Amino acid sequence: MDESAERAVRRAITTMRMNLGEQITVDDLARSAMFSKFHFSRVFQRATGVSPGRFLSALRLQRAKTLLVSTSLNVADISLCVGYNSVGTFSSRFSRSVGMSPTAYRRLAGYAPEIPVDSRFGAGQESPARVTGDVRGPVERFGPVFIGLFADRIPEGRPVRCAVLDGPGRYCFDEVPAGSWYLLAQAVTDAPRGIRPGPRAQAQDVWVGTRGPLTIRAGVRIEVDMCLNPARDLDPPVLLALLDAREWALARRREHDRMAA
Repeated sequence: MDESAERAVRRAITTMRMNLGEQITVDDLARSAMFSKFHFSRVFQRATGVSPGRFLSALRLQRAKTLLVSTSLNVADISLCVGYNSVGTFSSRFSRSVGMSPTAYRRLAGYAPEIPVDSRFGAGQESPARVTGDVRGPVERFGPVFIGLFADRIPEGRPVRCAVLDGPGRYCFDEVPAGSWYLLAQAVTDAPRGIRPGPRAQAQDVWVGTRGPLTIRAGVRIEVDMCLNPARDLDPPVLLALLDAREWALARRREHDRMAA
């Protein structure tokens, strides 16, 4: 992508961020990018991997996550702040994307005790596939690394398979259902040892990786490596709630003790 097109997409994303509470349209965004609507949508999809509408929706939910843990605004007020006229619609979309309701997200300070997989996929499959590979990044900077297979380019909802690694290293997904999936990874850096960075971590603290779409066929075994890089403005927001690393580590320890007993 040439620099002028990328600058146009960045202008549109800035416009989105400044108008999350407004009923902004793709036509408005195209004008901010100084492109025709058709050309803008095509360029935006190529730069970010998702449509302008999906990116805007993700930014709204990302902002809602921040407001839930940093303010005392009630859920209805937050839904209006991020452009939803219906608190019911907002709560439904938030729950589906983040993995818990807005009230639960606030109560848990933005952390999920676990990230369940979507059990609808792969049940009873006769010839499951296997996906393995290496997650690469500066080992000294990371704690746990989350990696999962998702139906969409945005990490939201329940992955079809997922794992949490101690840091960059080897992952393995068994019994992967056939289909087209995105391999997405995230890690948060620069937090003092023993301190959770929190869902308000700045973009430069979040490292992400994306591969896909991957076409998975029954019975195959494929190797897919992943490289973690600092999140950019062009990367869709991570909507899935951050895994509580402390709870995860305790659960790992309990499982280790149980197996050793």
